[in-house]
Amino acid sequence: MLLYASDLDQTLIYSERSRGMELDQNTMLPAETVDGRITSHISKLALERLQRIAAGIPFVPVTTRVLELYDRIHLFRDQVVPAYAITSNGAHILINGQIDQEWHAYIMDDVRKLAAPASEAIAVFHTIAQPEWVVRESYWEDTFFSVLVKREEMPYEQVMALAPALEQLGWGLSIQGRKVYLVPFPVSKNRAIAHVKGLCGATHVIASGDSLLDLGLLQAADEAIAPAHGELYRAYGNGTLTDMSFGFTARSGIVAAEDILQFVADIMDREGSYANEYR
Repeated sequence: MLLYASDLDQTLIYSERSRGMELDQNTMLPAETVDGRITSHISKLALERLQRIAAGIPFVPVTTRVLELYDRIHLFRDQVVPAYAITSNGAHILINGQIDQEWHAYIMDDVRKLAAPASEAIAVFHTIAQPEWVVRESYWEDTFFSVLVKREEMPYEQVMALAPALEQLGWGLSIQGRKVYLVPFPVSKNRAIAHVKGLCGATHVIASGDSLLDLGLLQAADEAIAPAHGELYRAYGNGTLTDMSFGFTARSGIVAAEDILQFVADIMDREGSYANEYR
């Protein structure tokens, strides 16, 4: 059985900053609303394709968003309701909307055993952090850090140069838009999706994602694709990403989701999982 696992932000859903095109009410639909304000969109065609895919095989949202921020995405309450979802970069698995407490305890036990304390990881970041470009630091669910930055003023190469020191502590570094993430290695999307794969009896995983935090997920999948933008695409462009077990979409921005979902639909069609009424 096929399973489709996908990152969300800048892969399937897009903020105004990341969508790469002017808002067109005829081609985009709201995916997330905060205090009555639309904060992210999905292409209308992408939603239609996603609904068709989810009707045929398990679709699993896989996001670095913590539970509170994942819950803001009304798309997954109202239009596509997944039986499984992975949040907090893999620290939480939701089964029919309920937290799998056993999984969370297992992961957090590994964090304590295999990664240095959070205070040591953020201390590495503080060796170069400056108030001129650091807006806010957040430590989410006693698990990982996200640092909101002024991207234009942040010394990108200096921040990325921290990666080896963090790796020695058992922590990973990722830069996504205006956020820098510090995440302990035991908390990973690929570990979580391997568990969900077993829970639902899937034998073949299709995956998509745009950032270094998605790399393990894409590498572990049987077939995978990334949008032609974001952290992985930049790493491919500058030669630092050498594992090309997956490809990139033809287009970038919000319409990249349409290409991603067509990729999934083509695999489903090949495997006989795409319902006849959707062809």
